[in-house]
Amino acid sequence: MRVAIMQPYLFPYIGYFQLIASVDRFVIYDAVKYTKKGWINRNRFLRDGEAVTFTLPLARGADELDIAERQVAGDFAPDKLCAQIAGAYRRAPFFAETMPLVEAVLRHRAENLFLHLREGLTRTCAHLGIATPILTASEIEGRTDLRKQDRVLGLCERLGATTYVNPIGGTALYDPQEFEARGITLRFLKARPLAYLQFGAEFVPWLSIIDVLMFNGRDGTRAMLGECDLLARHEAAPAGLPEAA
Repeated sequence: MRVAIMQPYLFPYIGYFQLIASVDRFVIYDAVKYTKKGWINRNRFLRDGEAVTFTLPLARGADELDIAERQVAGDFAPDKLCAQIAGAYRRAPFFAETMPLVEAVLRHRAENLFLHLREGLTRTCAHLGIATPILTASEIEGRTDLRKQDRVLGLCERLGATTYVNPIGGTALYDPQEFEARGITLRFLKARPLAYLQFGAEFVPWLSIIDVLMFNGRDGTRAMLGECDLLARHEAAPAGLPEAA
């Protein structure tokens, strides 16, 4: 059984959904520290040919809080953000098909950050027809002092994983021999080069899945999910990839 484990993100890029589609179980961390400069609650969409960052704003919280302990800001105005995205993509070929998903995710009433992000991932996977179960780490491992590779191995063993799949940007994080010693094969997902028409302008890569859906639709995006390869670490050569947007 193939397993992948990641932090949750807001409308992540297509590689995140390629990862979900490539495994049998997908686990998202809830009890892991929220990082301000990461992509957990922000991403990018295309406006006037440029990448623009959008954010799910958070209430004030201590730096040591986990993702599951952070709250969405009480003054978050989803309709305003939806209007900005709609204004940017109104002429996109699959606007009518995609915008209801965007609105449903952003207007979700969960005040907790983790629950909001999980809902977004679940809804987007359903939209794309991805049937991989999305599991919550703490419901599998309970409270744990394990960190980094040891935590991943612990989760894999609890799930009975035979293969662990990670994005190619994390090749330096894991030791294949440690996985082999536990009877687990380590593989890295490498996306194939991807480009598509964006209003006829120069292609802007690594945007949110929103952009992919607006220009390619549900069916076209589903076809792209298989445009990737699972490699052993010695085959992987990461270069210029985003953190996990």
